[in-house]
Amino acid sequence: MILVDTSVWIDFFSNKTTPEVLRLIEAIESRQELYICGVVLTEILQGIKNQREHDKITETLESLIYVEMPKEVFFLSAKIYRHLKSRGITIRKTIDCLIASVAIINNLVLLHNDKDFNPIEKYCGLSAFHSLQH
Repeated sequence: MILVDTSVWIDFFSNKTTPEVLRLIEAIESRQELYICGVVLTEILQGIKNQREHDKITETLESLIYVEMPKEVFFLSAKIYRHLKSRGITIRKTIDCLIASVAIINNLVLLHNDKDFNPIEKYCGLSAFHSLQH
């Protein structure tokens, strides 16, 4: 059960070969359950300029398991942000706290290529496939 972050989807749709994209391809080929939440969906689709490409990517994303974002996600997101801030760590994008919260609450493993998830994994219980070493 994998929640795939925007960072990996962008690389996937751009035909980049990264360890995370290879892991995503492996998950697709072995028919593992892949999840998406609203903020990831929005981040991916808002960056597409070409309508034909938009339609193709939308069709791919429609095949994923959609995870709702109940109120608890927002409370946990704020708690994560505040906890890390108290440790001197500032997460650059609130959306990353939201995505991590979706993964934590739903017991999903996050597949990402974004160093902002590393402290969330280290201090807040996020389970992730990859952590950048920075």
